[in-house]
Amino acid sequence: MSREKILAAVKKNQFTSTALPDLEILSALTATSDNLVQQYTGVASAGGCFVYEVNDLEAIKDILRKEFKPGVKIISGIQGLDEYTYAGNVMQESSHSFADAELTILASNLGVAENGALWLTENQMNIRILPFISQHLAVVIGKDAFVPTMAQAYAQIGNADYGYGAFISGPSKTADIEQSLVIGAHGPRSLSVFILI
Repeated sequence: MSREKILAAVKKNQFTSTALPDLEILSALTATSDNLVQQYTGVASAGGCFVYEVNDLEAIKDILRKEFKPGVKIISGIQGLDEYTYAGNVMQESSHSFADAELTILASNLGVAENGALWLTENQMNIRILPFISQHLAVVIGKDAFVPTMAQAYAQIGNADYGYGAFISGPSKTADIEQSLVIGAHGPRSLSVFILI
């Protein structure tokens, strides 16, 4: 087939543009009186997360003291957790200096009930590598920060001002190698989610 025939066939079969679907309809369909925290907890727990409902940052500290030995490197992106290294104070350090971080604690202001995902921006991470390089990750989120679906999450972040962001939905895992599930293959071995109620 000649080049001209191919180009003519492509030109003849152009798609017409279509308006994007109305997400307000989706919001109406997924409007629910169900407890989004409960839905999130079920999905996230099934995905390997540890989910805690806590009243304040002191309750988080109590849990972390039980889970982690004294002296391990813990980096926090939350200023209220002042007994840990604050990420904002070590932003100039080389990414390699965080390789021995046992735990990173970050804040999120958006969670998705349908799939257990948490949205983290670069401002919340402080340092992009932190949620991916430490052995364990903890995320703190408010009980009113959940939406039912990813479509609603995208609607919230679509026009937001951020340079980099990521949805995180559990500990790192892969089954690529002989279809055997490996936890922590290329990221944190655990994800703990602290929901402030």
